[in-house]
Amino acid sequence: MQIEVTRSSRRRKTVQARLVDGVLKVAIPAHMTRAEEREWVDKMQARFERRRTTAAIDLEARARQLAAKYGLEKPTEIVWSERQHTRWGSCTPASRRVRISNQVAMFPKWVLDYVIVHELAHLGEASHSPAFWDIVGRYPLAERARGYLLAKAESGSASGPGR
Repeated sequence: MQIEVTRSSRRRKTVQARLVDGVLKVAIPAHMTRAEEREWVDKMQARFERRRTTAAIDLEARARQLAAKYGLEKPTEIVWSERQHTRWGSCTPASRRVRISNQVAMFPKWVLDYVIVHELAHLGEASHSPAFWDIVGRYPLAERARGYLLAKAESGSASGPGR
């Protein structure tokens, strides 16, 4: 992805990025150091890459498929969330709404499937009770995926479900 950085003396605190004809245009305050510029460019590039990746994944179709395959309840809605920085996913059993952190879109598909299964299991069991873990255990790669997520959490990503 081509990147174009614009420094502005009028911009005081905020950083803005937008994609224009395949070019990521990043606007930063003029006072930022080169290191701060690099940090923000990397952050914005990662954000736009996650958006591109999430657009390619049909969460509703995945949830329907997994619910049918593993005998799970279906959500009324499942969406990507850019605001979840400390969890891989979340579920509101009362409204049956599921949110998946867009960070998970960058992980292997079997890990995404685990996070979806985990959140769908909350539709039937709100807590992390033994019954809940029995439901999650229907997914054959559950333990492997949990290990993957724990390793990611230790490296500084979200803490994820089941912690």
